[in-house]
Amino acid sequence: MISKASAPGKVILFGEHFVVYGVSAILCAIDKRVTVISEEIPQKEIIIKSTIGELQVPTTASINEINSQLRPFFYLAKKVAEKFSYNDGLKITIESEIPVGVGLGSSSACCVAAAGSLTGLFETISKDEIRQLAIEAEKSIYPNTSGADCTVCTIGGIIKYNKQLGHTRIDSKPKFDLVIANSNVVHSTDNVVSNVKLFRDKNESKFLELCEKEEKLISDVFEALKNNDTTSLGNSVMNNQNYLETIGVSNKVLQEMVQVANSNSYGSKITGAGDGGCIFAITDENNREKTIEELSKKYDCFSVKIDFKGLDTF
Repeated sequence: MISKASAPGKVILFGEHFVVYGVSAILCAIDKRVTVISEEIPQKEIIIKSTIGELQVPTTASINEINSQLRPFFYLAKKVAEKFSYNDGLKITIESEIPVGVGLGSSSACCVAAAGSLTGLFETISKDEIRQLAIEAEKSIYPNTSGADCTVCTIGGIIKYNKQLGHTRIDSKPKFDLVIANSNVVHSTDNVVSNVKLFRDKNESKFLELCEKEEKLISDVFEALKNNDTTSLGNSVMNNQNYLETIGVSNKVLQEMVQVANSNSYGSKITGAGDGGCIFAITDENNREKTIEELSKKYDCFSVKIDFKGLDTF
């Protein structure tokens, strides 16, 4: 039997890093997707194939033996096989439109699509159960993940997410889209997160003040999104970028990209860990092409729309 599922990537619109410390974040799913194909096979092996590598191990192997970026998919295969008392092998093939390691949710989208695809071999389960499985899988390689990325990749659209309070979906259909530009600067998420913690430890009162400002900004953005106020949204994007620069997750290349993007768009900022990866700019039909034209003189860039479908199984 064969089962397929796909899930969208994501952009963190507001709140990255601060979300770890209890502040809310706003994320959206984007129309770049991952598709995962799962198959039952007779040999007692778990075979995983993707553009970032391949893994082929016996079904008897333990998760602790797997030292690979593909570990979350092995985890899912073992978990699903156990859940449905399945004793033969599984083959997992991952096909992705999402650039890897640039803050666009490639890992989370893969985990969501793989959870949907693997469980689909045996039973139709709820999106929320798939989301929980995906978060568990991602924690096998990123223990401190907040769960926000897997959540938006599962349900699609735009969400407000808080570690303690869970998520709220924003129902209005916004008029804006996003232009993504890739710095092609390699960064380590773990190192960036550690540096933010160091900043917080050395500047407790300043960090607390920034958290309070970010929570207020998130509240204002939530209203702007409901009212389709793109100009206010762009101003909030630029304010959030200033907060991220303050905690040290920007760099010269990213700041130059933001300046170029701001000259035509409503506003732009880092998305994801920072210190490399991507920025996004808020645009619409009036300034999208000009924003792309200026950014593409020096950087890889493309436009995306918000994906409202989320996980799709077929």
